[in-house]
Amino acid sequence: MGDPKAFLKIHRQEAGYRPVHERITDFGEVEQTLNTNDRRLQASRCMDCGIPFCHWACPVSNKQPEWQDALYRGNWKEAYEILSSTCDFPEFTGRICPAPCEKSCVLKLSSDEPVTIRENEAAIVEAAFREGYIKAVTPKRNGKKVAVIGAGPAGLTAANRLNKKGYLVTLFDKAEAPGGLLRFGIPNFKLNKNIIDRRMAFLKAEGIQFEMGVEVNLQNLPAGFDAYCICVGAETPRDLSVPGREFKGIHFAMEILSQQNRILEGQTFPKDKLINAKGKKVLVIGGGDTGSDCIGTSIRQGALSVTQIEILPQPPAGHNSATPWPQWPNVLKTSSSHEEGCLRRWSLTSNQFLGKNGKVTGVEVEEVEWIPSENGGRSTMKATGKKEIIEADLVLLAMGFLKPEVPQYAQNVFAAGDYISGPSLVVRAMSAAKEMVHKVDQYLSK
Repeated sequence: MGDPKAFLKIHRQEAGYRPVHERITDFGEVEQTLNTNDRRLQASRCMDCGIPFCHWACPVSNKQPEWQDALYRGNWKEAYEILSSTCDFPEFTGRICPAPCEKSCVLKLSSDEPVTIRENEAAIVEAAFREGYIKAVTPKRNGKKVAVIGAGPAGLTAANRLNKKGYLVTLFDKAEAPGGLLRFGIPNFKLNKNIIDRRMAFLKAEGIQFEMGVEVNLQNLPAGFDAYCICVGAETPRDLSVPGREFKGIHFAMEILSQQNRILEGQTFPKDKLINAKGKKVLVIGGGDTGSDCIGTSIRQGALSVTQIEILPQPPAGHNSATPWPQWPNVLKTSSSHEEGCLRRWSLTSNQFLGKNGKVTGVEVEEVEWIPSENGGRSTMKATGKKEIIEADLVLLAMGFLKPEVPQYAQNVFAAGDYISGPSLVVRAMSAAKEMVHKVDQYLSK
């Protein structure tokens, strides 16, 4: 390493977000960037640990110490080559990954100042695009064809890796454009869709064929391919089946998120199909990242107020967690959307929706207690009887997705991502796709 003691002299410095009063008026990316010198200083903080727990925690097996050192030395091209050898799309993960690598950094344990791994990753790939290090290369074909069903993170990773191995890849997706969750589920203020389009242009130039707007019957796969990769994700949202669910104004999170992203791309929707928070009291049910995205979207649409409730208890603040390092800590997470104005409440279950003239007007909630298990198992939820009404004329259900039921397929059909594991991180879907590609290659090389 260039400076093995830099972590003793240089503190963690994050790029931070654009000012709240500015960013809530548009859907531009909220995260800012550091200048080149400051970014190299942040890279110098990597200690080159004897056991790199950052690498251990990364689902795609990034070699963080190696590319941190290259970045510190100013060799951006080398840094990108090391990074791209394990991560197919650092411009995506460098923006939206929750960075389990940082939570397992030794500096997280010792001083709660982990290396800015995610931000450094994003800086490296942006430099690679800017400086022309990324070039379209058409591989030599091996004469075999593979169909990839689903153009989300797993499908894109599979298509990219199979294509580089020489297979002629056709990527199918029922949506009008590739990206899956990246394009339609994540707001532009976290991931601008130009970033996706930029990478898709390279994939097309390298020979991947895109068949968008095509819904494939998974029980009757298209003919003419030597193997198939199914990466359609987990698409069924978890519902809240309580009295009053039929009232208008209650929507799944992905309905408003995907619609807003499509509107930003120029699409229009009839008034009776439009979901908009302007002037409304919004209630978001679900405390995860998707719920946070609903908060930021509602605020930008002009919501009168936004409340987020979660059935689980409030996690502890700070880095003092009962979760043993280097595992992912159970601590309170405050996103950029939370900072923009939102009332957050915990340990509340929803008993029923209330309405008038067929439209939702509120939700009856009840406080719950979580009783620890004596044998260390899962806690038990107990209703307390303390009920109240939360007024709302727009309710967004952000309670996750159900794991799909996967049937038995023929030997030449493979699957990966959320379709197999159930809803998880983008990087885990990408990692699963890498393993699937290895299996496909072994099968087709017999």
